[in-house]
Amino acid sequence: MFSATLNAPRRTVAEYDSVLTWIVTALLAIGLVMVYSSSIATAEAGKYTNYQPTYYLVRHGIFILIGVVAGVVAFQVPTQMWQKYAPYLFLVGVVLLILVLIPGIGRAVNGSRRWISLFVVNMQPSELMKLFAVLYAADYAVRKGAVKDHLLKPFLPMFAVMALVGALLLLEPDMGAFVVICAIAMGTLWLGGFNLKIFGGLVVLLPLAFAALIFSSEYRMQRVLGFLDPWSDPYGKGYQLSHALIAFGRGEWLGVGLGGSVEKLFYLPEAHTDFLLAVTAEELGLFGVSAVILLFAGLIVRAFAIGRQAAMNERLFPALVAQGIAVWLGVQAMINIGVNMGVLPTKGLTLPFLSFGGSGVVVNLMAVAVLLRIDYENRRVARGLPI
Repeated sequence: MFSATLNAPRRTVAEYDSVLTWIVTALLAIGLVMVYSSSIATAEAGKYTNYQPTYYLVRHGIFILIGVVAGVVAFQVPTQMWQKYAPYLFLVGVVLLILVLIPGIGRAVNGSRRWISLFVVNMQPSELMKLFAVLYAADYAVRKGAVKDHLLKPFLPMFAVMALVGALLLLEPDMGAFVVICAIAMGTLWLGGFNLKIFGGLVVLLPLAFAALIFSSEYRMQRVLGFLDPWSDPYGKGYQLSHALIAFGRGEWLGVGLGGSVEKLFYLPEAHTDFLLAVTAEELGLFGVSAVILLFAGLIVRAFAIGRQAAMNERLFPALVAQGIAVWLGVQAMINIGVNMGVLPTKGLTLPFLSFGGSGVVVNLMAVAVLLRIDYENRRVARGLPI
């Protein structure tokens, strides 16, 4: 028996974070089911969908497969390589944001010019820019570490860069992406240990800046007014929010059943994209919404844990990238959930991993692959193996 024990194969140490992998798999599975359920009526009635009820389901499944392939490729890239090319990737993102504004290159939908046509699919540069912003902000924090205690010297260059990106995003307009990218930049600098006085000033200045952006645009003003009292104009500026709230109300505890949503039948706009959670609430109830929120909470906790492990191994860039991804996905999910529940004004932000949208799903899966790569390198460093 003793010799059999000695000859038994040794258990190999896991090379990846299985908890994170299963969380993302669960979110993708829920998203695939809910995209199909919420889009059947729209797909059946649409001429450009060839009246195929599975139109969005098939496309969403293809985007997930493309995202998995892109993620596998991204996983092969060492974090040192991401750090080396982070400034250049950021410049590529800026160029794409400029190209999307050029008539004939950028594609306008519903008054917003956010997409570049690749003939078969449309690419949304702002989604790529979120990943590039994480990499650039982490690299910037590492490079400016020597002067992080100064008040303005490390902050002003980042402010100028983010102002440029913000101006390009607001020209599309894409206020939601601008908010997320600002959160990424500020969160990364905060986690990088930069002077706290700067962030104290931002607590005062940022709300004033966002208020100025709202008052400077009529459509943003209408969104805020619709958010404050959607029932005052339920057929106008409060239309989206009022129907989202009706969906939540109909769902109650356990929902009306999968496929039983009424709001997705041309009442709730963007049911398979921005307001997917409202349909989920109607069909799966509080139970389904709670499951989605808990999965996102688990994802964010794991991302921060991976970043913390990298920091303990004195790998600052991977640590900040992991935590930056946590900030990005956490803030975007929080905004989308808040919009669906009527806690925040309506913004054009999808729910990561769940909502229909090719660029978003692909880039989200690439971000998870980068997280898994950081975790993989952490495990090898802990075992004294080369990265």
